[in-house]
Amino acid sequence: MAARPLVSVQKEKRQVPLPNVFLTPIRYDLVQFTHNKMKMNNRMPYGVTRRAGHGYSAESWGTGRAVARIPRVAGGGTHRSGQGAFGNMCRGGRMFAPTKVFRRWHRSVNVKIRRFATRSALAASAIPALVMARGSHIEEVPEIPLVVPNSVEALEKTRDAVKLLKDIGCEKDAAKGAATRGVRAGKGKRRNRRYVSRKGPILMVSKKCEAHRAFRNLHGVDVMNVNKLNLLKLCPGGHVGRMIIWTEDAFNQLNKLYPDTPPRQVDSKRVINSEEVQAVLRRKRPQKVKEVKRSKVLNPARKGERKQAKRQQLIREAINRDPTLSKAKLQKKRSEKKLRIAKLQGKVDKKGQKVKKPTQPKAGAKKSKK
Repeated sequence: MAARPLVSVQKEKRQVPLPNVFLTPIRYDLVQFTHNKMKMNNRMPYGVTRRAGHGYSAESWGTGRAVARIPRVAGGGTHRSGQGAFGNMCRGGRMFAPTKVFRRWHRSVNVKIRRFATRSALAASAIPALVMARGSHIEEVPEIPLVVPNSVEALEKTRDAVKLLKDIGCEKDAAKGAATRGVRAGKGKRRNRRYVSRKGPILMVSKKCEAHRAFRNLHGVDVMNVNKLNLLKLCPGGHVGRMIIWTEDAFNQLNKLYPDTPPRQVDSKRVINSEEVQAVLRRKRPQKVKEVKRSKVLNPARKGERKQAKRQQLIREAINRDPTLSKAKLQKKRSEKKLRIAKLQGKVDKKGQKVKKPTQPKAGAKKSKK
């Protein structure tokens, strides 16, 4: 964890002190703000041509002809003549608010804010909970922050890089990039960014070395120089907690890059609720609740109706509480339903008595003489 004073160097029996930068307070809002602003600086200006949608000789017909006052193509002898032009609602017209290349594309961020955001991103990478929350598989990682020997910077082959990741428990996290590699959705697939994949661990080196060649063929795994920290790679998408693999020299250089103690943040809520501050404050004044004056009831029978409704509600609650009463109520409903159906079918009369069917004489029987 970040509060640990010493960090072990993997595969070697020695420890290095934890730099002060890992004690920096984590400001998610500053990281997100700085990331969004820095990401805007990679945009390429674009815009439609100045004459787009205006390649016609068109003029409005004015009022008095019971048609819209949109400019219309002049001339005759073709379907195009008389059709609307120039407007964004017209076929072949310009777009609404045509895009210009002189838009304000880039954003500048204060130096102190950029440094604080970088500090926060580094501090978050030393907290296992935040690293796991970002989706990294660190179940087999022996320690975080993870420091490896300087010999890693001399690796040249990809197989050696894969073996290193397997030895330090980062193989599963590194394989995540290749497993999720797929074709990008949208037009970016034909603009030199065809494939996308999730981000894996990042190797932090102290100088320009051959490790770039060893790790460049692993999807999602990046290599970065500690002297050229990039916030866009430290927290892709503005989310802190990326898994970082440090070489020993790069880990020790952090104290030279950030020698001062991390800025502290005042917990205002804790200060206000402390006993010292609460002792000198006055008591909370009771709030006066205004009494709402009810208007006169216009319906004189409303009071009796409310009482009757309340009485019926109490009866329903008593029936629902008692299983025998609720069962009798259900049987009563069923019998009433049967009676209604019988009335509709003509089997019973309005009083609920069975209707006697007239007896018909049998076929071939002689009628009695009176």
